Amino acid sequence: EQFLAFTGATDGQVNFARVANFTAPDKPGLEDFGEASLTMNTGASCYCRIDWLTPDGLRVWGDGRVFVVGTRGTLEIRKYIALARQEPGNKIFLVNGEEEQEIDCDGSTGFPFFGEMILDILNGTETAMTQEHIFKAAELSMLAQQVADQANG
Repeated sequence: EQFLAFTGATDGQVNFARVANFTAPDKPGLEDFGEASLTMNTGASCYCRIDWLTPDGLRVWGDGRVFVVGTRGTLEIRKYIALARQEPGNKIFLVNGEEEQEIDCDGSTGFPFFGEMILDILNGTETAMTQEHIFKAAELSMLAQQVADQANG
């Protein structure tokens, strides 16, 4: 979904996808790792990696990061933790043609999406996102899973 939102795309093509069970061979069918590469209909190239491999030394469960690399700059969005710092996560690191910045987002935006999504479901509205958008995100996710499953034979 973030690929569609960040790139302004309405569709995409799965180039590569795979899933694996790296940590629990005694649980066949468990997929604790997944990755995929997509090309969006805007020409943007997107890659995601999702796993259950949180190290024991991490203070939070999961390490959500988003990297956006463009022709004029980059963003790194740190959602849950600022590694090796005692302060909270919720940071954006921005580099463009003029400067590099660390933007503290803690407490500045809240989580409006989740409330909007619940209200959309209850009221049949499309405030958080359109049905077309979420169905396309779901379709691309299922296509990536299909490619990964085929690769595993």
